[in-house]
Amino acid sequence: MPTIREKYDVLIAGTGVAGINCALHLPADAQVLMLTKSAADRSDSFLAQGGICVLKEPSDYNKYFEDTMRAGHYENDPAAVELMIKSSPALIGELVNYGVRFARDGAGNFRYTREGGHSEPRILFHDDVTGKEITSHLLEAVRKLPNVHILEECELLDVISAENECFGGIVRENKTGKVFPVYADYTLLATGGVGGLWENSTNYRHLTGDALGIALKNGIELEHIDYVQIHPTTFYSEKHGRRFLISESVRGEGAVLLDKNMQRFCNELLPRDIVTSAIRAQMQKDGTKHVWLDMRPIGEKTVREHFPTIYRHCLDEGYDVLRTPIPVVPAQHYFMGGVKVDLDGRTSMKRLFAAGETACNGVHGKNRLASNSLLESLIWAERAAKAMAAEGFGKDAPRPRADLFAYSDYETIKKDYAEAIREEAEREEYCD
Repeated sequence: MPTIREKYDVLIAGTGVAGINCALHLPADAQVLMLTKSAADRSDSFLAQGGICVLKEPSDYNKYFEDTMRAGHYENDPAAVELMIKSSPALIGELVNYGVRFARDGAGNFRYTREGGHSEPRILFHDDVTGKEITSHLLEAVRKLPNVHILEECELLDVISAENECFGGIVRENKTGKVFPVYADYTLLATGGVGGLWENSTNYRHLTGDALGIALKNGIELEHIDYVQIHPTTFYSEKHGRRFLISESVRGEGAVLLDKNMQRFCNELLPRDIVTSAIRAQMQKDGTKHVWLDMRPIGEKTVREHFPTIYRHCLDEGYDVLRTPIPVVPAQHYFMGGVKVDLDGRTSMKRLFAAGETACNGVHGKNRLASNSLLESLIWAERAAKAMAAEGFGKDAPRPRADLFAYSDYETIKKDYAEAIREEAEREEYCD
């Protein structure tokens, strides 16, 4: 392991778009340590297929706002939704400056697609690998920063705190099992979602809600951790492991859902939770383990140009989407709840921030509108970085001593975190 400083200005747990964009917006002289539980390019941000929303013109604001609120069953925080939408044009400009190649028409203008729950096409995309396109460019930029160091195969086990103030975290090097403290002026929780706790999920298996377990242990406020979004269409397979996502954009471009008799049975452009319910009801009615998704109405040109990754994956599984429907089934996909934060990403613990799928800022409400996730993650990560910089670095408060022996039983720690998350989610659901 490379030499680790005794103290950093900022400790960031996670190398998805939230963690990366926070690092990119910190001052150039701030010393930053980033942790990733796996490799730096194995975050769910890389897996996002559909795209990223943007307020393409002022006249679309009211519709975009209403679409987001309606999808979230009006449990969204209106101030957070407004902030996200109005911040989106500048954010997209930053991504373009980093080299992100969104699809354009022959005149060089952005091309927009539409997904379920959207009243207008307002989603920018790069083929069917938008998350990879965005995250890879930002990760490349972070790797060039001399003030940022990335530790792969290392995870955050706990925060170091005293009197509800964060002083850094307890870090584990997973290859050796070595545990050590990292002190920091500010810590950002950006460890992703909870998919690894589910049998069927589109998430990487190593994303197990680590930040939530840490928050529950330390009395950090959470919100809506029973709000888990199921994606209606993942490729049905008997194989164990992560489910392959069939993007919302596929239905946005015209694909239709069919029952066992190859008859259409629902409106594919309704919000995800409604489509998921329709699919489950149809599976129960038909006595099947999946329904069918027919991409042929999209047309060969659009399939090959817009969805090349999906096309190749289905071919590898024995299905040519240009000639036959494919089997799809709902699976756990996204987490709308999380560590409660304000409009700058601050948690209920002093000097501790959270962003991305780990955090709950109120944007999504009870159900996320398609392609709002990358946008929300990037915006709150930038705001967190700017809030840290505004408060200043070089804190000289006494550092609490870290009891490393308390972290010697890794398996028990992880089991306790997972059980605590499930129990809290069940409690919230019961109370609601």
